[in-house]
Amino acid sequence: MALTITPVTVSACSSFTVSATGAPAGAVNATFTYDGAPPQTVAVTAGAAGPVTFTAAGSGAQLVSVVYTDAVSAVVGADTGTVTVTAAPAGTLTTTLTTAGGVTTAATTLTCPAGLTGLNGTITYTLPGGATVTATVTNGVVATVPLGVSVLPGQTVGVSFTPAAGTCAACTFAPITVTVPAQTTCSVVVLPVVAPVTVGQPVQVTAVVTCGGSPVAGATVTFNGGTSPVTVTTNALGIATGLLTFGAAGTATVTATVTAAGTSCSCSGVVSLPITITVQQSGNGPLQALPACWRVNVPFPLPNLFTATLRATVTPATAGVPVTFSVGGQVVGTAVTDASGMATFNAGLSLLQILSGTYTASATINGTPVQATSTLTPCLPPV
Repeated sequence: MALTITPVTVSACSSFTVSATGAPAGAVNATFTYDGAPPQTVAVTAGAAGPVTFTAAGSGAQLVSVVYTDAVSAVVGADTGTVTVTAAPAGTLTTTLTTAGGVTTAATTLTCPAGLTGLNGTITYTLPGGATVTATVTNGVVATVPLGVSVLPGQTVGVSFTPAAGTCAACTFAPITVTVPAQTTCSVVVLPVVAPVTVGQPVQVTAVVTCGGSPVAGATVTFNGGTSPVTVTTNALGIATGLLTFGAAGTATVTATVTAAGTSCSCSGVVSLPITITVQQSGNGPLQALPACWRVNVPFPLPNLFTATLRATVTPATAGVPVTFSVGGQVVGTAVTDASGMATFNAGLSLLQILSGTYTASATINGTPVQATSTLTPCLPPV
C-alpha cells in the first residue's frame, strides 16, 4: 500500500492531490482524511483509489491518511503520508480610531501580498475594560464600525482577525494594539500689524487658524483688545480679517479666540498668543490759522512784532493733549487741548521771519503730524 501526494510541498491555501495504490484484497472503498477537512470516500478500482483534492492549511509537515473498507464497511487496511505546507505570508492590520460626537469609530485595512479575494472573516476590537465589538471582513474589505464608547487619549484598543469557518486565509495576521493619540489643539496666530495705528481709526487685524498644519475654514474668530470685540469667520485658507478700533493712545494687547467644529483637533475657545500694538493719538484734526495773515502787534512788543492765532483739533475730543505748532518749519510754541479737543496758540514772529512772504503753519500731536496745514501770508499793509 502507498500514498502518492502531489505536490509534496505546497503553500497554505493551495490545492494538492492524494492517490492510493496497492489496496489490500477485499477493499471496496478508500476514505481519505486531512487536517480538519471533511473526509473524502472514493471507490477502489484495480487496487487503486483517487486522486482526491484537499486545500493546504496551517504550516509544516502534516498527516494525510487513507482507510480501506470492504463491502460490509469493515476496515481491511490503512496507510499514511506527509504533506509539507509552507505557511501563508504575513499580512498587516492597520486601524485608525476617530472620535466625534462622543463616540469612537474604528476603520481597519487588511494588506495581504497573496491578495484579498476570498479573505473573509471577522475583525474583533477589544476595548478598554474588556468589551468587544466585531466587524465583518468580506474579500478583504472591512466595514467601519462605531465602538459605542469614547476611547480616551492614551487608552488602547486590541485588533485581531479570525478567518471565517471553512475558509483558508491567504495571509496570517498578527493581532495589533492601537493607542488613541492625544487630541491636537487648533492653532491660531495673530499676525503683526504693520500699518500705523491711530486712536479712533479702524485698523485691519488678521489671524490664521490651522488644525494639524492644515487651514481651518469656517472657524469663528473673535479679536479682543480694541474698544469692542470683533467676530469674523475664516476663509478657505483659514484666514480671518477684522477691523479693530482703539480708544486711547499707548500700547494695546490684541488676542484672537477661535471656535471650530468638525475638525480632528480641539478647537473650542483656543486663544492665540498676544501681540502688542502701539496706538498713536489721532493727529488728523483740522488746523486753522486766524486770521489767514500775520497781524502787527499793538503796541509793538519786541522781538515778536507779528501774531496769528493757530488752532488744531484732536479727534476724538481729548483734553490735555500737547500740540506743537510750527510756522515755516520752525517751532513757535506748544498748547494743550481743552475738553473739546482744541489747542489754541497765539504765534509770534519777528519781522525778519516773515520778510520772505508766504508761510505754512503745521502742528504735531504727540509726535504725529496733522494731515492738514494752513497757509499764512503777511497782511499788506500791516494792520
